[in-house]
Amino acid sequence: MEKLPRWADIALIPLINLALALIVSGIVLAFIGQNPFEALAIMVEGAVGSTYGWGYTLYYATNFIFTGLAVAIAFQAKLFNIGGEGQATLGSLGVALVCLALPWPHWSVALPVAIVGGALFGAAWAAIPAYLQAKRGSHIVITTIMFNFIASALLVYLLIGALKAPGMAPESSRFPDGSHLPTARDMFAVIGVDFARTPLNLSFLVALAAGFGLWLLLWRTRLGYEIRAFGHSQTAAIYAGINPVRITMIAMLISGALAGMMALNAVMGEQERLLQDNVQGAGFVGIAVALMGRSHPVGVFLAAILFGALYQGGAELEFETSVPREMVVVIQALVILFTGALDGMVRSPLERTFLRFGRRKPAPEIAAE
Repeated sequence: MEKLPRWADIALIPLINLALALIVSGIVLAFIGQNPFEALAIMVEGAVGSTYGWGYTLYYATNFIFTGLAVAIAFQAKLFNIGGEGQATLGSLGVALVCLALPWPHWSVALPVAIVGGALFGAAWAAIPAYLQAKRGSHIVITTIMFNFIASALLVYLLIGALKAPGMAPESSRFPDGSHLPTARDMFAVIGVDFARTPLNLSFLVALAAGFGLWLLLWRTRLGYEIRAFGHSQTAAIYAGINPVRITMIAMLISGALAGMMALNAVMGEQERLLQDNVQGAGFVGIAVALMGRSHPVGVFLAAILFGALYQGGAELEFETSVPREMVVVIQALVILFTGALDGMVRSPLERTFLRFGRRKPAPEIAAE
């Protein structure tokens, strides 16, 4: 038998990791004099107890779906793309340029072009590390880290120069009204539901469509099979005629495009102008989301919802109690630590347990007549 059943790998290990993270977080809260059960109740109520909480939870989750999918497609090809932060930053530049280019008559016209703009800029920023990895042997972890810093510096340079709006703040002009994406409140009002005023907008549906498209690509196309085969064994894939340069470039281009599309939610949907720090760490959170989601679009979606709830619940905890913002960050970091870096701590003993109790007894031999 395999080391672990599929259900245990997909569901049981992440749940155990999450439970351990919450237990350790509770111990930390108890040390600083807070009731961990009360804190957990505030976080759950703040994240999913109202349409206001759901709106912010799904807004954060939309960012993490895009960046999680970006990391997941690279993982499938055994590429560790940690440049989602920089690719999303360049994607925000692409979306902003599209929105500022024309007086768009309606969001339905502006949205498809903005998707292309964000995806192209994100993919272009991922193409350089991909080429250096595929053709020159550079380590993609190092190059993507460095490109995060370069992207941040480039955006600052543009926001205090060519793209700066009149005034002191380093930001672009506000986008035209025709590029305004409908919010969840606008969409639910059509069917008579009163949804709270939150930044949740139409790009959540675009994120779901991107996840479905990635699933189709990976599990229903020849290219997806080649990407997964390359990720399982590069030697076997090359022996089977799969071009490693082509797969590396394609996987990283798709990864960068997905990361760049995060700007649809943050820049076009919420800020409606280009700001200096519009990614806010979502590129790095996408790594934990992809790890927890086992690099599968469905898993990425569920993990993104969890991290979105942690962000919104943490904000409510900070608002309702005397827990400092730094402690909320510690709780979020513990979840990332247990679900990502310490995954093996749970996996190894669980594998031994399944191997011990999962072995079947050999069938009795039929006595020779």
